[in-house]
Amino acid sequence: MTVAVITLSEEGANLATRLSSALPDSHIYLHGAVSESWTGERFAGILELTEEIFRKYSGLIYITPCGVAVRAIAPHLTHKTRDPAVVVVDAGARWAISLLSGHEGGANELAVTVGNILSAEPVISTTTEALKNLIVGIGCRKGIESERIIEAVTTTLKEANLDLARVRLLSSADVKANEKGLLVAAQQLRIPVRFMSSDEIRGCTRDFQKSNFVEEHVNVPAVAEPCALLAGRRTRLVIRRKTLNGVTVAVAEESCM
Repeated sequence: MTVAVITLSEEGANLATRLSSALPDSHIYLHGAVSESWTGERFAGILELTEEIFRKYSGLIYITPCGVAVRAIAPHLTHKTRDPAVVVVDAGARWAISLLSGHEGGANELAVTVGNILSAEPVISTTTEALKNLIVGIGCRKGIESERIIEAVTTTLKEANLDLARVRLLSSADVKANEKGLLVAAQQLRIPVRFMSSDEIRGCTRDFQKSNFVEEHVNVPAVAEPCALLAGRRTRLVIRRKTLNGVTVAVAEESCM
């Protein structure tokens, strides 16, 4: 995905730089009022810029208020199969909102990616995704094969009579963000993976089983259970951690009430 990162503020320029460094095919656009200490192409008006680049990129990330992004893209919308993915991030990096072309255009996946980079909460309102209410937390050994992760996830769900189609997210610790087997497993399962920061895990006050082994090796008290709980909203564990062939799996369910 080719991505444009657009912002109006100094705070946004900092976030844009972090995003661009992690997204290989991306380009930063900064409002002319942003100081010259930040690197990026300058623009004078966000409406004019959006008109110029709307069809140039497959993804647009606006680090602006939602209203600004909506007004900027509104004149250029055609169809969900042709419009670029649009994600909006607030200047405080609290939220990564899938605004346009969520499912077909990849904005849902982009929102999760942005959330992982900035430790922001992905906000996805697509109906098919909102109906999914399971989060699978995963801990694994370094260098593990994707096949073993997939087997552990599918076996654990099957044993509990839970449908894989109900899984909204996979989740693991940020120390596993570059674990190839986990990333490939997520791609093959067609489920986004959200990485929780080690600080969030260490600060988690929810009830989960701690592991001395995990604490010793990755400096967090556990991975699968706290990640499953933290990655969603109003969560409760429905499957406590289970280990299969070097993969630890736990499952949390989100409640709508």
